[in-house]
Amino acid sequence: MSFRATAVDYVENVSPGSGALPPRAWYASSDAKSLSVNGSWRLRVSATADAEDDSFAEDGYDAGGWAEVAVPGHWVLQGDGAFGSPVYTNHLYPFPVDPPRVPTENPTGDHLKVFDLPEGWPDVSEGGFVLRFDGVESCARVWLNGRDIGEFKGSRVPHEFAVGHLLRPTGNVLAVRVHQWSAGSYLEDQDQWWLPGIFRDVTLLHRPAGSALDFFVHASYDHVAGEGTLRVDSDVDGRVSVPALDIDAETGEAVTVPVQPWTAETPTLYDGELVTEGERIPLRIGFRTVALADGLIKVNGRPILFKGVNRHEWHPETGRALDPETMRADVLLMKRHNINAVRTSHYPPHPAFLDLCDEYGLWVIDECDLETHGFVEQDWRGNPVDDDRWTPALLDRAARMVERDKNHPSVVIWSLGNEAGTGRGLTAMAAWIRDRDDSRLVHYEGDIDCRDTDVYSRMYAFHDEVERIGKGLDGGTRKRRRLPFILCEYAHAMGNGPGGLADYQRIFEAHERLQGAFVWEWIDHGIKHPGLGYAYGGDFGEELHDGNFVCDGLVFPDRRPSPGLVEYKKVIEPVRIEGDGTGRTVRVTNAYDFSDLSHLEFEFSHQVDGFPTGARGLTVGPLAPGESAEITLPAGPEGQGAEVQWTVRALLAKDTPWAPRGHVVAWGQETVAPRAPVTVAASERPVAGERLITLGPGAFDARTGEPKSIGGVDVTGLRLDVWRAPTDNDDGAPWQDDTRYGVLWRTFGLHRMQHRLDYVESGNDALTVRTRVAPAAREAGLRTVYRWTSDGTRLRLTVSVGPDGHWTLPLPRIGIRFGLASSAGHAQWFGGGPGEAYPDTGAAAMLGQWDASIEELQTPYVRPQENGARADVRWAELGGLRIEGDPEFWFSARRWTTEQLDAARHLTDLTPGDTVWVNLDHGLHGIGSQSCGPGPLPRYFLNAEPVEFSFVFSQID
Repeated sequence: MSFRATAVDYVENVSPGSGALPPRAWYASSDAKSLSVNGSWRLRVSATADAEDDSFAEDGYDAGGWAEVAVPGHWVLQGDGAFGSPVYTNHLYPFPVDPPRVPTENPTGDHLKVFDLPEGWPDVSEGGFVLRFDGVESCARVWLNGRDIGEFKGSRVPHEFAVGHLLRPTGNVLAVRVHQWSAGSYLEDQDQWWLPGIFRDVTLLHRPAGSALDFFVHASYDHVAGEGTLRVDSDVDGRVSVPALDIDAETGEAVTVPVQPWTAETPTLYDGELVTEGERIPLRIGFRTVALADGLIKVNGRPILFKGVNRHEWHPETGRALDPETMRADVLLMKRHNINAVRTSHYPPHPAFLDLCDEYGLWVIDECDLETHGFVEQDWRGNPVDDDRWTPALLDRAARMVERDKNHPSVVIWSLGNEAGTGRGLTAMAAWIRDRDDSRLVHYEGDIDCRDTDVYSRMYAFHDEVERIGKGLDGGTRKRRRLPFILCEYAHAMGNGPGGLADYQRIFEAHERLQGAFVWEWIDHGIKHPGLGYAYGGDFGEELHDGNFVCDGLVFPDRRPSPGLVEYKKVIEPVRIEGDGTGRTVRVTNAYDFSDLSHLEFEFSHQVDGFPTGARGLTVGPLAPGESAEITLPAGPEGQGAEVQWTVRALLAKDTPWAPRGHVVAWGQETVAPRAPVTVAASERPVAGERLITLGPGAFDARTGEPKSIGGVDVTGLRLDVWRAPTDNDDGAPWQDDTRYGVLWRTFGLHRMQHRLDYVESGNDALTVRTRVAPAAREAGLRTVYRWTSDGTRLRLTVSVGPDGHWTLPLPRIGIRFGLASSAGHAQWFGGGPGEAYPDTGAAAMLGQWDASIEELQTPYVRPQENGARADVRWAELGGLRIEGDPEFWFSARRWTTEQLDAARHLTDLTPGDTVWVNLDHGLHGIGSQSCGPGPLPRYFLNAEPVEFSFVFSQID
């Protein structure tokens, strides 16, 4: 005798579900009644899909002993672990790959909500009610008042059910059984936390007789005539009015009038209304036309350049359950950092997010809820997108995205999904989308020959390949060679980085075929954790996980901008401000696609030795897109030994919906008069004592030559330093064949260098210490000479380093490290700031005088790593010392050693000690983005070669 439960067969069925209404347009409101069923729900979690019967859905069931959870929400993020834990994998399925089967161990959450209809609602006997679920992961079965109304898959697309015949005025029992794993899970392998639950809104909608079942707003723009054509198709006859345009027309009737077009730079929306017999629906209409013309993506007749980000939905406490304020915060941060585009990786976002993109202005690539990346582990065998049995599910997901989002002007491209291999199912999706909506383009990165797509899209292509593509030298099919190119993912923003952004942007702007790129990604997916700060993969005891690869965003989990976002803002700024090298003229170039510069005002200032001398206005005409002007600068102060820069800023001339007047959009800076050389006359002689050698204000250990104090400031452990706590980009991605320098550095032993003292020489005008610095088990080393001189009040240290033996890899850093007392709690410096910068991440470092506490000098990457270097430093002051560099240097300081930083896995592992450790670096290796993309370009390598650099130390009050 054999037995297999049939009550949950739907979980492993490849169909998209049963009982749901056809997909339709989403809109936020109408004059028809709606009731949010969000809030506190009762929850019972079982270990398997069939552990409980469906009696909980019946009237009178006593769920008083069940837990309470918030909906929208994920049950594993509530209850302090009582309901299970999150699981993070990048692409590996956390269950055996045996489609469409899933494990018997299948966490299942029974959700229960009892609700009444509000006073004044229509009589339920009139029917016409719809229950909508905007997002449930990953499979749900629904009962209302004991009646099974259907089940569905497709976690991040909406599903609606007709329930008018089941409702009653009071005591409605809504029961939802949610399974973590289902056949649908095979389509949702999207490099994110696996988080079951009802994580988007649940809403009851009244649908009066004569209300719109669905409608499609067609609003095109003729850039030659300056006119827009509006036609609203509706399943129910009605009228469309747009008062500002004097439009009053029947549904289905096309009306052409002069309009201001919608673009991401000028998001003009016209308020309208669709009126049917039973409903009035507000419309926000943006006129724009998207076309593939002359081999380019054009909007309103002009090619556009995407300066974009990939955006997973995330909140560190609620996961993918986002509130309106969080979504708005994302959009405002993007706009304030010059970002103009979003790829909704890798699923349609909450629909309210697209409303915000319409309102504030962002180009959107709207991506289907589809990724089957885990099948790459078996060379794509069994991949659902090439299996006809799964095609209905794929088409259902495509339809639910397109129908829901078709009325958003911000959506300019539909994306079939991500990293799902290739197959017939994708071809069917592309054909359906084109048939339903020919007003947008179709994207899919995995379609390398562009059989089904309108855009040649790639991920993480190296700079040189991107340039070849821009020049048309990439080969490929004839169709592909004639299509525009984008990097749908690049510049992997994991940890410290990404590096190389400015180098990419120069290539994009040099070749018309290259239409921009999308940084991976927007936010670190750290989960707030009481003991770890932010948790990542493995912190919940997952059997299989991908560590902190889930923390790869331009903003930290709490949405504070990372240095990477500040760098990106500078690199993609829409106004270029460049000097001619004379200090007398600046070239201003409008890099917008559509806007002139009339919305900006320009501010000019000089600074002397880092001190601004006062800002004044600078007249720049309303340059059209692509135009440049040479502007003569006001005369500035003479150098006379001081260093002088000019700075020009482009500021918002008035308040906008996304930033106030005075917000800095772009800036440029140039040095007019360089600083005078740092000189210290070697006029003092070393004086040897029994234990100490004194030289000017310095006291040195007589045996080792190591400085003990400078003036009244104690100094400890000063020596050559070549190690840094490897960044995520240093360590690289495990699957990459390219050289992963963080791994090689550690293998070579650069994290455990030994310092051999050769001799200490006290001469007539200098104290010289010769050493050799090398790792155990290696013949290669660095011969290092420290030469100290003094003029009586200052000490000059000249460090000469020469490689010894056979070096085959670059160095992480080269400079000196020493310790100061913990009371050295604050630093001031003249150099790049205010934030960190490295050789290939320094575009946003503005020269000036800056100050910060030691704590503020740290960058709180979720996984601790090298951070906090300030670039192009002329001098720094902390702990009673002034340090001047010859040449300029990188400066960093922290309350723990590099070794402690290297050993830490979370910020909570770092405990401040009684020493502030200071690094003064002559050189640093570049950053790159090799945690998934390319490493640093060769020009940013710190090769092991002879170098000499100096620092001048003096005591300050």
